Amino acid sequence: MEQKLSRILIVEDDETILFALRSALGRNGYEVSAAGSLEEAKRFIQNPADLILLDLGLPDGEGLTLLKAFREAGGPPVIILTARDDEADIIKGLDAGADDYVTKPFKLGILLSRIRAALRRAVEKEEEPGREGTQLLTCGDVVLDKKRTQVSVGGEETVLTAGEYRLLEILLENKNRTLTRTLLLERLWDIDGDFVNSNTLTVLIKRLREKLGGDPQRIIRTVRGIGYKAEDRFESPFQTTDWRSTAGKPAISRRDENE
Repeated sequence: MEQKLSRILIVEDDETILFALRSALGRNGYEVSAAGSLEEAKRFIQNPADLILLDLGLPDGEGLTLLKAFREAGGPPVIILTARDDEADIIKGLDAGADDYVTKPFKLGILLSRIRAALRRAVEKEEEPGREGTQLLTCGDVVLDKKRTQVSVGGEETVLTAGEYRLLEILLENKNRTLTRTLLLERLWDIDGDFVNSNTLTVLIKRLREKLGGDPQRIIRTVRGIGYKAEDRFESPFQTTDWRSTAGKPAISRRDENE
C-alpha cells in the first residue's frame, strides 16, 4: 500500500522564504500548501494539513491568533517559524500551544528534523491504544501508573509527594515537548488548588530529579530561560538555528547556544 505523503501548510508572507521552503519540502517528499495572510490561512482550519509552519508577523495580524484558532479546533502540530528570537516571544509562543519554535535565519536540516519529530509525535499520539484514558506514562526507565498512582524507576517503586507526582505526570503527558515555567505553574495551580510560586517549582524539580536518580538532566531536561522537557534521551540543547533570506536569496547560518 502506498504511503500517504504528509501535508504541510506554510503560513508565510515573505515570497523568497516561501519559495525556498516549498522547494525544499517538496524535494523531501511533502505536499505543500501556502497562505500569505491570516485570512488565507483560515481556509485551512476545518481541513488542516498534517503540520503547520507559522510565521508570527503577518500583514493582516498576529500569527498567534491563528495558532489559537487551530488549537481550539483540535488542529495539527504547529511549528512557529519567525524572526522573533526574544525569550519573551519564545515563551509566549510555546504557552499558546506551539509544538516547537524555530527562529530565522534557520538551518534547513534542523528544520526538517523538527518537522519529522513533530509529525512522529502526532502519529504516536493518535496510535496510542485508548489514548484518552492512557494509564501508563513512560520515559526512559521511569514509569508512572495513573491507575495505581504509583511511580517506578528501573522497576523499583519510588515514593513521591503529591506535588512531585503531579509535576512528573504533567511532564510525561507532554513528553518531548518544552513546557514553560509559566505553563507548569498554571497547571499545578489548576489541579491542586494550592499556590505554587516559581521558587516552589524549582524545589519540586530538584527533589523530583533526586528521586529519579542519575544525571539531573537524564529524564527532566532544563531548556535554559524557558522551562523543562521530559525526554527519553538527552539531545543537544534547545537551539534557535535558522534560515532567512539575505539580499533576496536564501542563506543558511547557525547560532550555537551552549547550556
